This record gives sequence, C-alpha cells and structure tokens, in this order.
Amino acid sequence: MKGVHFLVSFLFLALASSFASASDPSPLQDFCVALNDTKNAVFINGKFCNDPKLAKAEDFFFSGLNMPGNTSNQLGSKVTPVNVEQIPGLNTLGISLARIDFAPYGGLNPPHTHPRATEILVVLEGTLYVGFVTSNPDNRLITKVLYPGDVFVFPVGLIHFQFNIGNTNAIAFAGLSSQNPGVITIAKAVFGSNPPINPDVLTKAFQLDKNVSAMDVSVGCCSPFNIMF
Repeated sequence: MKGVHFLVSFLFLALASSFASASDPSPLQDFCVALNDTKNAVFINGKFCNDPKLAKAEDFFFSGLNMPGNTSNQLGSKVTPVNVEQIPGLNTLGISLARIDFAPYGGLNPPHTHPRATEILVVLEGTLYVGFVTSNPDNRLITKVLYPGDVFVFPVGLIHFQFNIGNTNAIAFAGLSSQNPGVITIAKAVFGSNPPINPDVLTKAFQLDKNVSAMDVSVGCCSPFNIMF
C-alpha cells in the first residue's frame, strides 16, 4: 500500500513539474503579434539561426571595450553595448555586456530600466552613486556608493541609475541576463515619445507646469527645478 501511495505521489509531482516548466520563454522584443499566415512573419523571439557548421570565431568575438567612450554630451556618459547585435553568437544564450564611461563631476547614466534583464555592475575606476527604486506601492529607493572593485545588482525591470560623484573619470562594466536586454530611459520615454504624450496627461501625472512637457526633450531629461511638488 505504501508503494501505491509513493507511486501516486511521484506521478503527481511529475505532472506538477511538467506544468511548471511548460511556460513561454521570456520575450526578446517589446511585442510579437501572432500571425496565422507565416508568409508575412518577420520577427521571432530572437534571431534566425545560422547553420552551426558555418559558425566561425568572428561570430563569438568583439573588440574595443578597452577604448573609452565619448562622454562629451549633456549627460556626461557613454554606454558601449555588447549584445546580440554586436556578437551574433550570443543569440539564444541569454547574456550580454556593456561598458559605461562617466565624465568627472556628475556624469550620469540616467534613470532607466531593462525590461528583459537583471544587471550586475562592477566599478573599475572612479566613484559611483548608484541605486534602484522598488515597484509599487513602496517605491523604496535603495542606493550605495561604489568604489573600484565594488559590485551592485539591479533587479530586472526596476528603474535604476548610476552617477559619478567623483572628480575623475569613472568606468564600469555591466553584465545583463539577456542577449537583448532592452533599455527604456524614463525621461526620454515620457517626455520625448513619438508622437508626444498629451501634455494634460503629463501635467496630471507628474504635477508639472504644463510648459515643462515641451522643455529639454532633446536631451532626454527635464530639469528637476521645474517640478511643482
């Protein structure tokens, strides 16, 4: 009798496991509209695969992360991505990399999210003030000052940032848990969308002066001094 109970329990767990593992893979693009007629299909969850017999070393190689990025811009930062667009061999492997350069005295990688990846950041040079905000309803800000050799994790989908608080250049490398993590820069998405979001929506949502929605869109950020909180 005990053997029967064991067998039933085993079969139940096996069935439960099969349901638990029968989920769709995480999407690698913002959306994928289903088509019944595949002749018009253009996008898939990832990229089409080349014949493995035709793979070559260059498919798995990228050169240039030793070169500093140009931080001569209004944010004072430069992100150099290494994802499936730069290394075709990353397709389906679920990992990518980025180098981030920061100008002295306030170089900023502005608040943004990666909808498809957790990020782990290591500082090589300089001093960075970093942080992320938890989801509703708490919206808790979690921050840390990082020095060379320090590592910090930004959970998938959460708004986060990195800010150079030092008087020298700063360099960091980030690993991301997707071949195509995606990035949504918050200010640019909200105030620089195409077409623009109705100013009444922004005024109500952010408690802004109505003219702010048309200001500084080209730099992907807005001045905090215009916010009426």
